[in-house]
Amino acid sequence: MSSLPDTQQDQPAYRVERSSVHGNGVFAQRDIAPGERIIEYAGREITWDEAQIRAEVQGGPHNHTFFFSLANGNVIDGGDHGNEARFINHSCEPNCEAIEEEDSRIFIYALHDIKQDEELSYSYPLIYEGRHTPAIKKAFACRCGALNCTGTMLAPKPRKRKAKPEAALFADAVPALAAVQNPPPAAPG
Repeated sequence: MSSLPDTQQDQPAYRVERSSVHGNGVFAQRDIAPGERIIEYAGREITWDEAQIRAEVQGGPHNHTFFFSLANGNVIDGGDHGNEARFINHSCEPNCEAIEEEDSRIFIYALHDIKQDEELSYSYPLIYEGRHTPAIKKAFACRCGALNCTGTMLAPKPRKRKAKPEAALFADAVPALAAVQNPPPAAPG
């Protein structure tokens, strides 16, 4: 009995090796089709508070790149029982996207054709609640090399709204003239 030759789909889609972008990277072991599910982002699910404590114990925010925020407010720590997905590097021009499924599992999907040996990437603007000092910006510098590279992996800080002058605050509480209603006509009878 002879066995059939392996098809391309039977081959692992990825491998981990050193990356010119940053540390380790994940590379296509074979051609990957658009929309193909490549790998789950695995790790232990923890609270955001626990993630902050872990980051502090490990010497700062730099390991946040292994934290993946979930819609339920928790975090997957890819450094705790994680897998190779934690080595996928950020890019401002990604070839993959991360999608959270209904069961809070994260999977990485191909956005378009990915050729064998191409590095996998997705955009993950990192949330850093502290001041974005020059040292922090340098620690989270983006080295993706894309033409539209923002230069940082950090998510922009939310802008604070300027306080309205006191008179403007009260103006919002007064109904506009168009909102004034005439009393309804009296019912006959």
